[in-house]
Amino acid sequence: MPFTIGIKDIIDIVLVALMLYYIYRVMRESRSLNVFIGIMVFVLIWLFVSQVLEMRLMGSIFDKLVSVGVIGLIVLFQEEIRRFLYSLGAHRRFRFFTGLLPSARKEEEEDKETIMPIVMACMNMSRGKVGALIVIERGESLDDIIDTGDKIDATINQRLIENIFFKNSPLHDGAMIISKKRIKAAGCILPVSHDLDIPKELGLRHRAAMGISQNSDAIAIVVSEETGRIAVANRGEFRLRLSAEELEGILAKEIG
Repeated sequence: MPFTIGIKDIIDIVLVALMLYYIYRVMRESRSLNVFIGIMVFVLIWLFVSQVLEMRLMGSIFDKLVSVGVIGLIVLFQEEIRRFLYSLGAHRRFRFFTGLLPSARKEEEEDKETIMPIVMACMNMSRGKVGALIVIERGESLDDIIDTGDKIDATINQRLIENIFFKNSPLHDGAMIISKKRIKAAGCILPVSHDLDIPKELGLRHRAAMGISQNSDAIAIVVSEETGRIAVANRGEFRLRLSAEELEGILAKEIG
């Protein structure tokens, strides 16, 4: 029987290649590249033994190891898998469908009311070189982060934000969490990112902002205490040296 390759086979190969490439990127970012290489070597040996040499006993043993190994990999790389599923669900092409719902459009309009007090507070703190870290909750709950700080549950107010981050305030070192158009807590502890790609001149606030943006769909705003510059961490990426207009545009675009 002649060996032929159809369109379906080509699509299958391309999809597998893309999947392996994405897994390679995730492993490299999490500094687990050697684990990825080890998995690929194991898979190649398994396919060679079971498909080429057709060793039934060894093939059966490898099949059992693969079944158990999949569960082990899920446990070992649960954070990376969670990040992948979140990035898939947060993709703009999929979020478009939720935006078609009337309730989603209404919530997006209401969320814009929270933007200006935050922007004005950040600009004032920027001029005074007052360090600040503001996290805005979106679809994914931040209740576990809120529990690490002091609960406030107040309406969003420019003066309140500035007072919380005033240098002599006991809450100025932690993060402020904004959820459902209210300031829920301050002085909260965030997961710190250990990503080696973060510029060395960025401090702990920036690493904490990157950490929460990598582990949730929240947006983190940072005001640097050293330079007064404003940055935003969103989906594991930084936007640095933002003006008031740029900050307002990002929040208007992303909140909702």
